[in-house]
Amino acid sequence: MRINAENKLFYSRVLSLCIADEVQVGFGRVGEKFWGFELQDVEPDIVVLGKPIGNGHPLAAVVLTEEIAAAFNNGLEYFNTYGGNPVSMETGIAVMNVISEEGLQQRALETGNYLIEGLKKLMEKHVIIGDVRGKGLFVGAELVRNRETLEPAVPEIDVVVEQMRDRGFLISTDGPFHNVLKIKPPMVFNIENAASFLTNLDEVLGGL
Repeated sequence: MRINAENKLFYSRVLSLCIADEVQVGFGRVGEKFWGFELQDVEPDIVVLGKPIGNGHPLAAVVLTEEIAAAFNNGLEYFNTYGGNPVSMETGIAVMNVISEEGLQQRALETGNYLIEGLKKLMEKHVIIGDVRGKGLFVGAELVRNRETLEPAVPEIDVVVEQMRDRGFLISTDGPFHNVLKIKPPMVFNIENAASFLTNLDEVLGGL
């Protein structure tokens, strides 16, 4: 079932609680907005942050409304041995500074648009690409054996992933049938890198 994110009543009816998982899409990766949930124009009650904030260093965070945070004030102590340690905090600050100073959100937007348009052109050439979707540098390309039946192109997609890895591009698969190429490069990925990626993917798909 496809959910209409513009229907704000939907969120008020689902246990009156909206949780946004920004572990993969947050911190400017989607380009147009800094947070993925902003693309749906919703105000979550809880936001979960993870891997990008530490750029490899183990760091995560949870942002709550005051009302939900107050629920923890019930006499039961919650603590984390390593929570708030200075090294992790400095790492997070440094990452935020780099995102801002190097304009990585804008780069994600521009490079992502170039990448998505390039994938759509490859879709016109290679019938195995059934759909291209995504925002910024969080992109999916669905591989199918038949665009009418949408039969998943498995194990063809595994061949694509392995051959792209041999060419220096690390991508993974996702989706219920694991037939979607999950393209989520580092945010320093630029248009030149994207052009090389598209050229190599074109060659790999042409060799199937």
